[in-house]
Amino acid sequence: MSDLGVFLRGMLMGAADVVPGVSGGTMALITGIYHTLLRSISSIDTQAARLVLRGQLREAWEHINGRFLAVLVAGIGVSIISLAQLILWTMAHHPLPLWSFFFGLIAASALVLQRQVGGYNLPSFVLSFLAAVFAASFIFWVPADVSAAPWMFFGAGFVAICAMILPGVSGSLLLLLIGMYQPVLGALKQLDLISIALFMLGAAAGITSFSRVLTYLLEHKRRATVAVLTGFLWGSLAMVWPWREAEGSPVAPWNYSAGEPSILLCLCCAALGIALVTLLQSRWGHEHGLS
Repeated sequence: MSDLGVFLRGMLMGAADVVPGVSGGTMALITGIYHTLLRSISSIDTQAARLVLRGQLREAWEHINGRFLAVLVAGIGVSIISLAQLILWTMAHHPLPLWSFFFGLIAASALVLQRQVGGYNLPSFVLSFLAAVFAASFIFWVPADVSAAPWMFFGAGFVAICAMILPGVSGSLLLLLIGMYQPVLGALKQLDLISIALFMLGAAAGITSFSRVLTYLLEHKRRATVAVLTGFLWGSLAMVWPWREAEGSPVAPWNYSAGEPSILLCLCCAALGIALVTLLQSRWGHEHGLS
């Protein structure tokens, strides 16, 4: 896998993470690096720490697949810095085409992943259904209103990063639901170093521990795990349904009252999302995937 390919995958993940309701993990999944990403993160362990303490920095770097992680993080960072304003502007001024694009992208991703289940048995179907219901239920949650204590930034980092590496679960959306979205943004804007450090510590603890759990499940309980991930993707379609009332409830396009439903344009944008997944799968999906 070339550095440019990893960097571009990182840019796709960063662009997805900007949008509440869309997960960077989804992009990692459809571009074929999901399992590689999990294994690389889970290799940041005591063995890596021992290598660093012995001064064997090159061996430690290779142990954690450092080149892959560094290039991927660079792509995510560049994407967030360069594309965030464009995506946020599009969300504010042209929400229907944008949400339609993500709807098509996620639906196609769910179909791609569902083929990897290798045929549903009853337990796999039940797990997938429950995961879909859980992901779809986010649309009914009311964002919490909390007074953020310092320890809550650690918990917010832990929760957000775990969500971000799950396809179909948005870290920024979970922060919003637990009432920590604004406090975290406020800490970043005010350069509250203590709160930022606690958030980053929570994220580090979350990603290193949760990635190990996911890696183990993919290697030992693959069918059930992929069924759950597929369910998350199907359920997350409720979060990106383009047509909504003012309070956020999804409605049919012909009942949309906030403006012109632009059905043809939305269908074209959804088709564009499907085409992108098809292109990414044909170009990158075979390289690493979930196997």
